[in-house]
Amino acid sequence: MSSPSVALVGLDCVFPGAPGPDAYWDLLMRGGDATGEQPGPRRFGPGYETPVRGGFIDDADVFDNDFFTVSPREAAAMDPQQRLLLQCAWRALEDSGRSPRSLAGGDTGVFVGMMGSEWGQLHLGDYGRVTPQLGAGSSAGMAANRISYHLDLKGPSLSVDTACSSSLVAVHLAVNSLLSGECGTALAGGVNLVLTPALGLVYAQMGLASPDGRCRPFSADANGIARSDGVGVVVLRRLEDALADGQRVYAVIRGTAVNQDGRSNGVTAPNRHSQREVVAAAYRRAGVTPDQVRFVEAHGTGTALGDVIECGALGEVHGVPREEPCAIGSVKGNLGHTEGASGIAGLIKVALALHHRIVPASRYADRENPQLRLAERGLALLKAPVRLPAGEVVAGVSSFGMGGTNAHAVLAAAPRTARSGRRRAAAAPAGVFTLSADTPEALRRNLAAQAEAVAARPRGDAAALCWTSNRVKTGLPYRAAFTATDTVGLAAALRAAAEDERLAAGIADRAWRPPVIGFLFSGQGVQEPGMTAALYRQSPLYRRRLDEADAALAPHLGGSVRDLLLGGDPALHRTRWAQPALFAVGHALAATLSGLGAGPHVVLGHSVGEFAAAVAAGVLTLEEAARLVAERARLMDALPEGGGMLSVRAGREEVEEFLGAGQGVSLAAVNGPRNTVLSGGLAELERVAGVLRERGVHCRAVGVSHAFHSPLMDPVLEPLAAAAAGTTPAAPRIPVASTRYGRLLADEPMDGAYWAGQAAGPVLFADALADLVARTAPTALVEIGPAPQLIQLAGRSGLADGIRLLHPSPGRDATARDLAETVAALYRSGLEPQWDELYEPVWRTTERLPPYAFSTEHRFWHAGAARPLVSSGPAASPAAGPASGPAGAAAGAVPAAAEGGGPDGSADPVLAAVVGAVVEVGNYAPERVDRNSRFYEDLGFDSVMIMQLKDRIETSLPQAGGIAVQQLLPALRSVGTLADFVGEWISVGVRP
Repeated sequence: MSSPSVALVGLDCVFPGAPGPDAYWDLLMRGGDATGEQPGPRRFGPGYETPVRGGFIDDADVFDNDFFTVSPREAAAMDPQQRLLLQCAWRALEDSGRSPRSLAGGDTGVFVGMMGSEWGQLHLGDYGRVTPQLGAGSSAGMAANRISYHLDLKGPSLSVDTACSSSLVAVHLAVNSLLSGECGTALAGGVNLVLTPALGLVYAQMGLASPDGRCRPFSADANGIARSDGVGVVVLRRLEDALADGQRVYAVIRGTAVNQDGRSNGVTAPNRHSQREVVAAAYRRAGVTPDQVRFVEAHGTGTALGDVIECGALGEVHGVPREEPCAIGSVKGNLGHTEGASGIAGLIKVALALHHRIVPASRYADRENPQLRLAERGLALLKAPVRLPAGEVVAGVSSFGMGGTNAHAVLAAAPRTARSGRRRAAAAPAGVFTLSADTPEALRRNLAAQAEAVAARPRGDAAALCWTSNRVKTGLPYRAAFTATDTVGLAAALRAAAEDERLAAGIADRAWRPPVIGFLFSGQGVQEPGMTAALYRQSPLYRRRLDEADAALAPHLGGSVRDLLLGGDPALHRTRWAQPALFAVGHALAATLSGLGAGPHVVLGHSVGEFAAAVAAGVLTLEEAARLVAERARLMDALPEGGGMLSVRAGREEVEEFLGAGQGVSLAAVNGPRNTVLSGGLAELERVAGVLRERGVHCRAVGVSHAFHSPLMDPVLEPLAAAAAGTTPAAPRIPVASTRYGRLLADEPMDGAYWAGQAAGPVLFADALADLVARTAPTALVEIGPAPQLIQLAGRSGLADGIRLLHPSPGRDATARDLAETVAALYRSGLEPQWDELYEPVWRTTERLPPYAFSTEHRFWHAGAARPLVSSGPAASPAAGPASGPAGAAAGAVPAAAEGGGPDGSADPVLAAVVGAVVEVGNYAPERVDRNSRFYEDLGFDSVMIMQLKDRIETSLPQAGGIAVQQLLPALRSVGTLADFVGEWISVGVRP
């Protein structure tokens, strides 16, 4: 393109009769009329004695304050325009294919257009009610700042009021901020709520108001403006960045312009010349000529003077030789005039038209106003939807402010991007569909919404849906994850989870912190011909890592262990091949999980498994370990046969009698309290097994070729140590639990002496595991090997509750789905995986998912009877602003959370006072606050509320007076820690 462009990559909106983008598009395509009478609860005070007609959105009072950690008192004080914008911004970011949480701390900018705050007009005039929350909640300037604050966005953040052009001016500012490099992502939008009759009265006195509450743009029946609600937000990025990240592009903004009428025939009168110039300037910046513009979403208010002036300005620009006239229309015919949000309403309409490649018809086009002379000006109203041709299509959007600030934007269809064809002949890859929410009930609600949406899709592969969910539906504390290959199975899994009784009871996986992962590398005996062959075929990442290990081993083996393994060759059981094969599989699995962001924090290797563990810990390079494993296997394979190993279900002390000198039996491994392995000659082992079986002790021969970890290994020790002398072991990057020493390594090097001793001595797995658990506190233990062995031993070792035991390759026929299940389990535990590595590039395409389903439980609206709480002490209490939402505590009630706090089981009076103060300041229901409630994360307290809390505590507990804010701050981790601090202050009698 000739000039830098901006991609519109995400959007969300709520307009009258259209609670979301899909409903909005449906309204446009069917030419619907969304106007009607103003709902009764919306008529506040004088001026609304008779019904008012216009466009009104449903549930403007609903707000999920808990999701944004906003206290009920603050939510009730917030202009509902701010509340609508918060939820709309979240949904728009999700629609852009990114998790809103992923932008936290970055340079994302927020640009909001709105025409003041009628909420403030309703509430700030009663000075007895004014509170800090109401002051911030009624400020138009705070609308953008709220979004930046709650989403932790660090780029420019500003609200702009240029009357009806506000939101398109906000888009202009966002585009320029992106192109200047000031921010990398921008949210731009607008909002409008009709809360008072004041502006309607102004319109009426100016002769602009429609007597029947409908806008009829460009119609012979046009008779004025009908006021309407609306909110819309778009997500913008530089086009090259959006394409590089694979984001869906609805449309491209090629250029924007803003100007002013200057001194015309009145400050509120439109200026035809300025309107013409702003359109022409936008075309110049976009590098387009008027004849290239296929359609324009006009300002189109439906006032006689406004329509004539606007069509005259558009005609002066577009009245050039062209193949067909430029179509014009205005969404105000469907919605009414959304004022500060009208520009974003028009922009979203154009973006959707370009995306769907069809332009909706103009409502009221059947009675075109002849005074507009549209045909001779190269313009036309669309009486029916028009399909757009293939290739680039250019369109415009105009928005004009009552005070003369004009804006125009030029949009174009998204560029076509090449997509490689999907290999439909192959089995659908297994993906992980992720979902997160702020509460268990919210998780259930969103599971149900996703299940319904997925079930409505045609049957097909689920991988792209899963990948999209990994990018969008993560970052919140309560989590669900499901492996799926097709949409039918995914819909069933989502539906079953939504209906799960445990979830309905509030039991769900919560990610408090990232998991601590321990890798347990399997030893010899679990190898099997064909192991991980299916995983090799299905997972490119695992295939790459196994090939890598095979390449490192091949020079020392004289052949390919990978080919032997995948071919199902029984020779794999020979020590010469078994040990390298297990090493290759162990390295490949560990490296695959690490590539997925699920790497270990501590490792433990069982016997030969220690070599792959050493590579994972950074002690040995892959090449060093491969050479040592190959040499170890060659040396041991060359030993005379005749030895074996015996697994005994008994403790170490029960087999001591068989380990004396001259008995030919050695202790080879201690795998658990009642799981030991003996090693020695076959005859000697058979003798021991017979005695033990007579005693009722279960014994089983281990499928190995030699008596490993016994004196029969002595001939290999010196040459193995010599081979290891050529390595340079590094200090481990992560802790290593040594099964030679039965504990975490301290500063002992894993050198030649270590590997020789490791081959000769017993494997102290149980001791090493116990030390690993005690000292690193893992929350997940993952077996790295081709069959479940070590996690079964770990499960019988008396581990503490809460440690997940996982296995990405649980058997010979393990597939990529088993690998995905492991990643899903770790995600539920708090891991943030590198999801891209789970999918081939062809599946990393953005699919549209339903937006986050916010709670509709809480409503916050105007209540004229609400009065401020009055403090009995010198400090004023937090006044009650607009009232609604969860009920506060009854006067004098002792919150249940404070009962039973004393040593004798009586209520703790200090805790009761602190809880009561929190309830009062935040207007929380008493049962919502307990000792463990965190002020910032759970209750949404800020510095203003902390000061109010301090005042309330000192009023309730005069003996706590004199506490400085600086002394209070360290105690504000939770309600309980604050109560403990205040109680200690009172008991000690500390004073500054």
